[in-house]
Amino acid sequence: MTGSSRVMNRKVKILVVDDQIAVAAMIRFLLTRVGCETQGALDAKTALRLAQTQVFDLITLDLEMPGLNGFELFKRLKEIPHLAETPMIFVSGRATIENQQYALGDLGAADFIEKPFDTKDFLFRILSHTNAKFCSSDVFDEDTDTDTQRLCNAP
Repeated sequence: MTGSSRVMNRKVKILVVDDQIAVAAMIRFLLTRVGCETQGALDAKTALRLAQTQVFDLITLDLEMPGLNGFELFKRLKEIPHLAETPMIFVSGRATIENQQYALGDLGAADFIEKPFDTKDFLFRILSHTNAKFCSSDVFDEDTDTDTQRLCNAP
């Protein structure tokens, strides 16, 4: 097996950062169901520790967390050389116009998803920022959105 085949067969690795245990678990469950590998962090300190030692294909960030908020964590994560080009998506219940403009325009976040979210829309938006060929199509069932399935099977 060549190096490029191994890369094409590997799972998308996503870091989920949210201080609400139930929300973080639900996001990780959804992403795992579509074939992604996930790591979770309930605070900025843990997220930074994981980010220093691992490579992620995408990172989701809650906006309001104890200690560093999502905006400050975003800036710190972007300073880590191997994550500088990693797409980061805010997933927050504080989706004000100002927060979205700051995240997307000023910081350069890949997306801003408002909580609560539709699970199909969430998965489609998250996966659209990853290399879709990494997704595992065998995890889909009859309830999985066909657009999400199509995205994961794209060349």
